[in-house]
Amino acid sequence: MSEETVAVELKNITKRFGDVVANDNVNLTVNRHEILSILGENGSGKTTLMNMIAGIYRPDQGQIFINGEEVSIHSPKDAYKHKIGMVHQHYKLVNVFTAAENIILGQDLGNILDMEKIKKEIYKICDAYGFKINLDQKIYDMSVSQKQTVEIIKVLFKGVDILILDEPTAVLTPQETKSLFEVLRNMRNAGKSIVIITHKLNEVMEISDRVSVLRKGQYIDTVQTKNSTIQSLTEMMVGEKIDLDIKRSEPVNPRDVLKVQGLTCYNKEGLKALDNVSFTARSGEFLGIAGISGCGVRELFECLDGIYKYPEGKVTFVDKENEEIDLSHKTTREIKKSGVKLAFVPEDRLGMGLVGLMGMTDNVMLRTYKKGKDPLVKRREPRSLAARIRERLEVVTPGIEYPVSRLSGGNVQKVLVGREISSNPDVLMVAYPVRGLDINSSYTIYNKMNEQKMRGAAVISIIEDLDVLLDLSDRILVLNKGKVTGIVDARKTTKEEIGYLMTASVDGEGNVAYQGASNV
Repeated sequence: MSEETVAVELKNITKRFGDVVANDNVNLTVNRHEILSILGENGSGKTTLMNMIAGIYRPDQGQIFINGEEVSIHSPKDAYKHKIGMVHQHYKLVNVFTAAENIILGQDLGNILDMEKIKKEIYKICDAYGFKINLDQKIYDMSVSQKQTVEIIKVLFKGVDILILDEPTAVLTPQETKSLFEVLRNMRNAGKSIVIITHKLNEVMEISDRVSVLRKGQYIDTVQTKNSTIQSLTEMMVGEKIDLDIKRSEPVNPRDVLKVQGLTCYNKEGLKALDNVSFTARSGEFLGIAGISGCGVRELFECLDGIYKYPEGKVTFVDKENEEIDLSHKTTREIKKSGVKLAFVPEDRLGMGLVGLMGMTDNVMLRTYKKGKDPLVKRREPRSLAARIRERLEVVTPGIEYPVSRLSGGNVQKVLVGREISSNPDVLMVAYPVRGLDINSSYTIYNKMNEQKMRGAAVISIIEDLDVLLDLSDRILVLNKGKVTGIVDARKTTKEEIGYLMTASVDGEGNVAYQGASNV
């Protein structure tokens, strides 16, 4: 490969954090006119490696070459001098500023700002690559994809030729992802170098020219995407063959077990977080939920679990004898006292789900210690359960008494999911079950959730990856700004239909103009 085609070259890059080796003697190249995907399990060192190119970290050993010249990058400011910019998962925007104000923030543009002239320059960038944006719109009034657009334009306005994107499609709908990919292809064709860190193998196959794989901090290989398959890339990431099939079973004798009628609640600002939400969850069924950030799913789950207060609505549980139990406005403890076994895996793992300073045993005990009448706490059974969770879900921890806050995010998620599943619930609610998990662990969790469905539980879960949501679910409930815009048959719908329902405009009754979704 000639030097003229190489934009970035990393030679023998090593980065340590204490005793942990995040990157171990990594060699990697990024070419001009290409989209390179970086793949690897959680903890493989992908983001750390890219952070060194972006000036957030400095390598302990090794060399970085930009356009054939060795450079030292000490800060993001240094990176911009070498025309390198990175867009992180969590956007760094000022909500009360407009898009244009955010784009020029922190740049030396002289003492007197001619905003109309600046906006013309920004629109030239938009026209060149196909961005669609209103530069006068406030950030707080934007969707997630619009905020991402601002972040990318902000980097391009600084003149970068090498753009790094960390999980760029994590919270985008299929339509938004398609639009982003069109822009990225235009940027590649114009000579830019694009690096994407992602877990979504379908998107890797669609957008990238080459794929580089890291495993446990070490560089494995770089392959041409056109010569690869999802299975081959997965085996490179994991180091062995794994089963990527999601074993969705057919519902067996489904019956209504949880009825939600007219549920309405408000957020801290007094705005409606849920607006007249009604649906039914059935035993032996996987009810998927689709929705973008802020759709109301967090409030929905917390209302059903008795954490969040709601002024309007009714929640009813139907037991095996077909007797109805009113759960409306009951607290979590009152729901347990009523005999309903409801399990909840929240989005905030350590803030709501687990106590970080405790080990696995004590966190397992949190579910049951109130039941004990003996003044002495019995730890044998919780300790045994914690050991089983550790073994079955392959939780990487020095021991079951080791504080869970010191574990990786993926292992914390395994502990929380394992604990909730172990209660054999009537209703299992899971928010983002595999966030932070590598592909192997993700499929373990998917199949564990499906096992709960097969034993007769009503499983309700929101999953960001719509391909997985369609494969796992029997029905999909779509939440859009706190309203139900459709409940569709997962076996008959499409990603495009779900994406439309997630973002379409809704009227005061929650109706959308699009009529493709048939309620089931």
